[in-house]
Amino acid sequence: MMRFMVLAFLVVGAYGCGMPTFPPIVKRVVGGEDARPHSWPWQISLQYSRNGQWGHTCGGTLISSEWVLTAAHCINKANTYRVVLGKHNLKEVEDGTLAIPASTIVVHEKWSSFFIRNDIALVKLSTPVAFTDTIMSSCLPEAGYILPNNAPCYVTGWGRIKTGGPIADILQQALLPVVDHATCTQPDWWGSQVKDTMVCAGGDGIVSGCNGDSGGPLNCQNNEGVWEVHGIVSFGSGLSCNYPKKPTVFTQVSSYVSWISTTMASN
Repeated sequence: MMRFMVLAFLVVGAYGCGMPTFPPIVKRVVGGEDARPHSWPWQISLQYSRNGQWGHTCGGTLISSEWVLTAAHCINKANTYRVVLGKHNLKEVEDGTLAIPASTIVVHEKWSSFFIRNDIALVKLSTPVAFTDTIMSSCLPEAGYILPNNAPCYVTGWGRIKTGGPIADILQQALLPVVDHATCTQPDWWGSQVKDTMVCAGGDGIVSGCNGDSGGPLNCQNNEGVWEVHGIVSFGSGLSCNYPKKPTVFTQVSSYVSWISTTMASN
């Protein structure tokens, strides 16, 4: 019996949140690049059906065996969605990939598309997923935690490689240093449009999130080296995907930990 309990513990521990089997190759240089395959195993592709064909529309983050975190602006009640897990190249057939229909979608009750407030939603999978080397969850940050200025976080997704460019086939990663609230709310940055429930990252005019990255994670390591999802790609400059002093703005996950927990528990 004791041997069985120890084995069970090891199996569960092997797939703890935020600890990928294939750690990402992260570089302290700014610039998007192909991610190491399956190094962000919580990254999902949110897809909807159009004319009988499924297509990528947004990113998202697996945060448990049956829940995905994404942006409210990614959700249209008229669409039918599925979540694709374990992907690296959207154009290729890959072993270990799962496509699971969404059974429940909860958009934050105070979501405002006009003011872009409370841009957060949860998608429940129709069947729970078993964690593997290529599919596992990210950790959530501590409620209320504020990232320090210039924290080296990474945005991941299959968004456009450049303004007006094509959607990426291979999952991309890019270093986006955090911009503190005091800087991001300056008049020549985002000003009052950024609230304290948001986090800014990037803004150097070289790299940022772009169309198709929406809903995806801002990945940051904690002091123990565990990856946490601190942001959900929300909005950026309408002029360009990499406009100076217009960093990518994320929904700050630490501001919504209570909402996430309550929503998951009641659905």
